[in-house]
Amino acid sequence: MKVLFIEDEVKFQKTFAEFFSKEDLEVVSAYDGISGLRLAEEHLPDIIVLDLILPKKDGFQVLAEIKKNPLLQAIPVIILTNLEGVEDIEKAVSLGASSYLVKANYSMSEILNEIRKALILKEN
Repeated sequence: MKVLFIEDEVKFQKTFAEFFSKEDLEVVSAYDGISGLRLAEEHLPDIIVLDLILPKKDGFQVLAEIKKNPLLQAIPVIILTNLEGVEDIEKAVSLGASSYLVKANYSMSEILNEIRKALILKEN
């Protein structure tokens, strides 16, 4: 399974990639919204984990473009961010996010469980 992780924090990217590679998940890393969209089209990942606060193009814009793109729109997108506002959550869900996780509230194992749940839903 291939995960595209769009996140601008280099340290978090590295931790995420190390943890998930041990779980037999291939991680493709993007550090801004524009490269995230490009890599999504190039790699056609099984799932996308997306931060909302990104350089060049924010996560809301990236999510909207993913869901408008016929090549990408069926790929589940999990939001993983520090934004906790109800408006942010509602906006992300209305744009098509599969789930919305606040970084501080989830361990890597819990994030992995959310990814697995989203992949199971995608298959059904």
